[in-house]
Amino acid sequence: MITCKSDKELAYMRDAGKVVARTLVELKNAVKVNVPTCELDQLAEDFIIKSGARPAFKGLYGFPYSICASVNEEVVHGFPSLRKLKNGDIISIDIGAEVNGYFGDSAITVPVGDVSSEAMQLIRATEESLYKGIDRAKEGARLSDISNAVQTCAEGYGYSVVRDYVGHGIGSSPHEDPQVPNFGKPGRGPRLKAGMTLAIEPMINMGTHEVRTLFNNWTVVTLDEKLSAHFEHTIAITDDKPEILTKVGSR
Repeated sequence: MITCKSDKELAYMRDAGKVVARTLVELKNAVKVNVPTCELDQLAEDFIIKSGARPAFKGLYGFPYSICASVNEEVVHGFPSLRKLKNGDIISIDIGAEVNGYFGDSAITVPVGDVSSEAMQLIRATEESLYKGIDRAKEGARLSDISNAVQTCAEGYGYSVVRDYVGHGIGSSPHEDPQVPNFGKPGRGPRLKAGMTLAIEPMINMGTHEVRTLFNNWTVVTLDEKLSAHFEHTIAITDDKPEILTKVGSR
């Protein structure tokens, strides 16, 4: 069931979203050559807790960390570890925070040191596809209008869109109805209404859209081992333009 949030619920989600946004700023600044990804995880956990929130991912479905740290061909759900970032890597960082029983969820992909022009284009195109999707998240539109905008943008660059993992509703649970695919024809699915809250998250691959899961039963990688990028925002549908709840400076 898709729920529309009250003003009070949206206020709690704004608080959670601000924590997520500020944490990602801290993490982006901390991404450097030779930094182990477990250090980023500890930084995120400490910052979220000091901000009066709870790391939403830690313990969720058994996930053992506060962030997902996915490097290069890792699409999502990468485990933080002693692995040190190398010059030319890209790292996707996905985090969530809970405030007063409500959640915010966001992801960014960050270049490490000097990366190739091909990697930078993938990062830029993935972020662009996120905002193309957000632009279509307006009251009265159909859910698949978001999906189609993401797909059209990403495939316009010659990239592929992951099919096996999608965005989602969010609110008093980190994952709610509806699912928000990053592909599909426009004009389909539920009609968007003010108060709906969604996590839109393109996962875009340089090569094939096909993926597989590693032995830890969590980390998802591209089947052809080519690069993948991931961006995400939690948004609220309003009677005007969509409100991004996980952006620094959002109201």
